[in-house]
Amino acid sequence: MDSYLLNNAVAGRDELLFVPLGGAGEIGMNLNLYGYGGKWVMVDLGVTFGEDAVPGVEVVMPDPSFIVERRHELLGLVLTHAHEDHIGAVPHLWRRLRCPIYATPFTASVLRRKLEEVGLVKEAVITEVPLSGCFSLGPFGFELVTLTHSIPEPNALAIRTPAGLVLHTGDWKFDPEPLIGAVSDETALRALGEEGVLALIGDSTNAFRAGEAGSEADVRRSLTELIGRYKNRVAVACFASNVARLESIAAAAAEHDRDVALVGRSLWRMVEAARENGYLKDTPPFVKPEEADYIPKDKLLLLCTGSQGEPRAALSRIAGDSHHQVVMEEGDAVIFSSRIIPGNEKAIFRLQDQLIRRGIEVITEEDHFVHVSGHPARDELARMYAHVRPRIAVPVHGELRHLIEHAALARNCQVPQALVVENGAVVRLGPGGEAAIIDRVPVGRLGLDGNRLVPLDSASLRERRRIVHQGMAVATLVADAAGTLKSDPVVSLHGLADGEDEAELIEAVKDAIRAAVESMPAGAKRDDTAMREVARLAARKKLNTALKRKPVTEIHLVRV
Repeated sequence: MDSYLLNNAVAGRDELLFVPLGGAGEIGMNLNLYGYGGKWVMVDLGVTFGEDAVPGVEVVMPDPSFIVERRHELLGLVLTHAHEDHIGAVPHLWRRLRCPIYATPFTASVLRRKLEEVGLVKEAVITEVPLSGCFSLGPFGFELVTLTHSIPEPNALAIRTPAGLVLHTGDWKFDPEPLIGAVSDETALRALGEEGVLALIGDSTNAFRAGEAGSEADVRRSLTELIGRYKNRVAVACFASNVARLESIAAAAAEHDRDVALVGRSLWRMVEAARENGYLKDTPPFVKPEEADYIPKDKLLLLCTGSQGEPRAALSRIAGDSHHQVVMEEGDAVIFSSRIIPGNEKAIFRLQDQLIRRGIEVITEEDHFVHVSGHPARDELARMYAHVRPRIAVPVHGELRHLIEHAALARNCQVPQALVVENGAVVRLGPGGEAAIIDRVPVGRLGLDGNRLVPLDSASLRERRRIVHQGMAVATLVADAAGTLKSDPVVSLHGLADGEDEAELIEAVKDAIRAAVESMPAGAKRDDTAMREVARLAARKKLNTALKRKPVTEIHLVRV
């Protein structure tokens, strides 16, 4: 599979390659590689949320093994913006890469706080690039193009190579009133179109959505009107990284003479990074959570983390009445000023039900205009293609259905070639001719399991999933050298039965194990492996007969 890269690109063949290891065929977890003449650059290195199917793993990221094996050829990591799905894996994976990092000032501020938490802030060197700045890494020339998104300082990357110019859009939209930061630099985009763009690698999140994403200024006006309806406490949950939304919520609260308490560490970190870079200058200081209880209900707004139902986030703890500083009561209201990220539906609906059950009103984007997307809808995508006029479109940042729809739209916009690719594809972009998938490289996912990174298909996580779904049984046998049991087996069941049912089932499993062991040939009883396996199979058969389940079954054998 890797022969093409080994025999050609690494040997110095003058071809421009694009290799996504994350974010193509899924939303989140972005990791993109560009190769030319045996050298590589990485664009973004992000995470996605864990899934219920992998208990204990809250953060998932792409497996970078392909580029780790070639890290001596990796010239740098360039970050488009500071969202978790674009920078969140850097603290976890940088030690494997050990490459320079390039980012705008706000993104650098956010990342430094993450690196400090893992003791890497002095090792991982970040070069700050000004907005609209330019720099070079080997055969790659980078120009940052200012766009708008739901975070400060989002950039497209114009990547110039001897084989042609690529525009990597990152996450973006065209917002006429972004409130924080400049509007999209459409003049620069048109100039790139005049120069000639070989390929556009672009955001596909809203490829099915008609029209435009909408403006942050309109959300501010709507939130101001909505918050004015309530007389008790109001909480607003939103993404901590949406600094413009934080400013909007603060402005809406001030309009109604409410103080704003920030509840959630990530909010405080994001506000610090924003103020460090000159944002939120006109926003009054926020109230600390421990001060919120002293403010009258009608004078308080709680700005909370946890809009995606994260169990350890502030809003989940408030809903469960387990937050040690902040309470909400019947008659209060919670506004979810965010969208539902695909895959988080169950967690979000559980959280909303919990709030409603306590008599707290829940308002979502289905009830009121409280959110606009940070990603381009179809009219904006068409406008981008009209400006840039690429020869090739390669949709990324979307599930397969989004990529296919985006590719169809690009063709309708007169792009000569639109190529649908998923993680692991090696795409030859140029020079000349049509783009093509010429190879595939291994891809995978790593989960943060406590303080360890483990493959999601690892034996330990597979067994954990089996335990969650099927339960577990453990039996301890004490036998002499000849294999005679010296006492009854000790059996414990986990997640299989309760009360009297459990006691009866344990006795039945003991009897099954004892009968199976005693019926073994004398020679086999002296073999530890054979005795454990006979006991294991007997226990599983009894449990399967009784419960129609096949639990993970462990046998401990002690010889005396």
